[in-house]
Amino acid sequence: MVEREVSHLIVYGANRFGSAVGWLTRWPVTREALVVMTPGESDVLLVHFYNHVPLAKLLATEAEVRWAGETFDNAVGELERRGARDKRVGFVGPLGYAGHRRLVDFAREVVDLTPEYTRLRSIKSTEELEWLRVGTALTDDAMRALQTEARPGMTERELGNLVERAYVDRGGATHIHYFGMTPMEAPSVSVPTQWPSTRSLAEGDVLTSELSASFWDHPGQLLRTFSVAGDPVGQYRELHATADAAFDAILECLVPGTTAQEVVEASAVIEDAGFTTRDDLVHGFVGGYLSPILGSKSRALEPVPDFVFEAGMTIVVQPNVVTLDERAGVQTGELVLVTNEGAERLHDYERGFLRIA
Repeated sequence: MVEREVSHLIVYGANRFGSAVGWLTRWPVTREALVVMTPGESDVLLVHFYNHVPLAKLLATEAEVRWAGETFDNAVGELERRGARDKRVGFVGPLGYAGHRRLVDFAREVVDLTPEYTRLRSIKSTEELEWLRVGTALTDDAMRALQTEARPGMTERELGNLVERAYVDRGGATHIHYFGMTPMEAPSVSVPTQWPSTRSLAEGDVLTSELSASFWDHPGQLLRTFSVAGDPVGQYRELHATADAAFDAILECLVPGTTAQEVVEASAVIEDAGFTTRDDLVHGFVGGYLSPILGSKSRALEPVPDFVFEAGMTIVVQPNVVTLDERAGVQTGELVLVTNEGAERLHDYERGFLRIA
């Protein structure tokens, strides 16, 4: 705020989006929440719905918690009380048109501080890492349940129920659980899907998975591939060996000072083997889907950014290697921490091409 000459700040979230609200107040956004911040004054947290306010008061102990009512009218009223009219007012979060318009009519200038917030979240504190280790452990247990309890005949919906049972009763929440299943002899699915189908797992299938169980907005992320009731066949062994090699090469170079371009170059074993990727190769994670978001050399959505990795960043390395026709693919990878000594694995789960009974 000082750097951008902003005297007051609005932090916004809605429908479980807007991680800054929870990061600053401990209130995980439900329907809608807005924080009014001014240096030297107590934060005011405005919460919808009215019946959510009692819990918000228990959790957000350093803020003054109120019912939001007419959310932006009340927020602007609080800004008015603080002398913010015709001042530079900042905001963080997915602020919609109506809220932005209301601020524009009130303030001299409205300044988007979301990029600054995102940069702050890229470096994790010791406390955040403690919470994150809970999220990664819950995610490991979810993958363990998938490997040990999944059976031919189960649908993707049933797989979702299976993995959630591994952490929900221990305070975990679902960030994502994605599955993809297809016959190894005649594949047609190269990546996990974002919504479950009713297809049943069958002998001879390959099952790809991407799981993230979260502890209070601190999720792990773990990606693994399984053969079902048999060994990998056809090109799948080569696909996974290539993915493993790419993962190892990226982790080897992932130290403070490494550039995004160097990480992309490290993944070139994928193209050298005659394959490509379908998913992002690397992305920052926890506190949002963070920079850098990198594709492999043969599949980049945008130019490689001028980005340098720093100690304390948490990064998902996930080489999803697929055939050029995108009919077959594997998933491997996980969340890692960049340290001064190199990349530290935050997950404790077996690597490799795994098997379901």
